[in-house]
Amino acid sequence: QVQLVESGGGSVQAGGSLRLSCSVSEYTRRGRCMAWIRQLPGSGREGVARLYSGGGNVEYADSVKGRFTISHDKSENTLYLLMNSLKPEDTATYYCAADSGAYAYCRGDPESSAYIYDYWGQGTQVTVSS
Repeated sequence: QVQLVESGGGSVQAGGSLRLSCSVSEYTRRGRCMAWIRQLPGSGREGVARLYSGGGNVEYADSVKGRFTISHDKSENTLYLLMNSLKPEDTATYYCAADSGAYAYCRGDPESSAYIYDYWGQGTQVTVSS
């Protein structure tokens, strides 16, 4: 069972920055789709950013393009999300997610494909005040 452990959430004022980290317990040489998904209060989960760790396109939700950066450190098998210019509407619980590695790419629409992920972290809260 692959385990994902997130850290780095917190409270920040609008315009500030936070970096989320997600440590992944199992490395797969082939690669897997890895993503940050958020759940806003009273809403479903939406994809924020994702990448295929074996190489390929990085995809972002329109609402975070130019402000958030997703990256993967292979040596540490850790996924990051750098969030700049944070807005109150970014307030949410952020989850790290990964698929099984059975596919050589990230499937589906980047913003609405939470169903493709097999493993999830426990979530970390991000609160942005105005």
